[in-house]
Amino acid sequence: MKTFAIIPSGGLGRRMNNPPYLAEKQTPKQYLKFQGKELIAYTLQIFQDSPHVEEIIIPAQKEFFPLLNEIKEKYSLGKIKSIVEGGSERQHSVFNALKSISAEDEDLIIVHDAVRPLLPQDILSNAIAAAKEYGAAVVAVKAKDTLIKGTDSVHSYVDRNEIYYAQTPQIFRYKILFGAMKKAEDENFTGTDESMIVHRSGYKVKIVEGSSLNFKITNPDDIRLFQFISEKN
Repeated sequence: MKTFAIIPSGGLGRRMNNPPYLAEKQTPKQYLKFQGKELIAYTLQIFQDSPHVEEIIIPAQKEFFPLLNEIKEKYSLGKIKSIVEGGSERQHSVFNALKSISAEDEDLIIVHDAVRPLLPQDILSNAIAAAKEYGAAVVAVKAKDTLIKGTDSVHSYVDRNEIYYAQTPQIFRYKILFGAMKKAEDENFTGTDESMIVHRSGYKVKIVEGSSLNFKITNPDDIRLFQFISEKN
């Protein structure tokens, strides 16, 4: 059994709103530098260091292929086997990467956000073990705050006992993920993540406990937090 890691890197970071304190305003957030190192390089290093991962595939916009090749060489990320063209949506990018590899049905496919650079190795290992056993696994954290439903005022409160916040990695047997994504494509369905697409195809997806450290860098506050963390390490 072989394990591939797909790191989608095609996003344009529209939710960043070009914060004024960033010099690299037009740079997608996955390529912003922290302590002189691109954000995506921190993420890729996690999978380079994992003994469970054999290959890394990066779907990205063509204009960033040279930068990604430079990052590969600069940080000795030898597990990066290919950089493929991303699609208009994350889902299309992941599917493009899936179609680019030579994988057996039982091989494992990890999908992880390029902008989650603090994934602990033990959580990655636990998720891989769960996917081996169950065929499909999603890392998630249990809701701990009070959940409110409403618009400009409170409409109701949501019972948080069975609520989780999905993270990545999300890991699936190749046959399961490829089949689910092909079905979604055929039916013109766009999911928010891979676990939704796989669940929609009738598979059970095992929940693996995540970590608040494994946060997704989405907005300026996340940038500030990771800046602080990277400066301390």
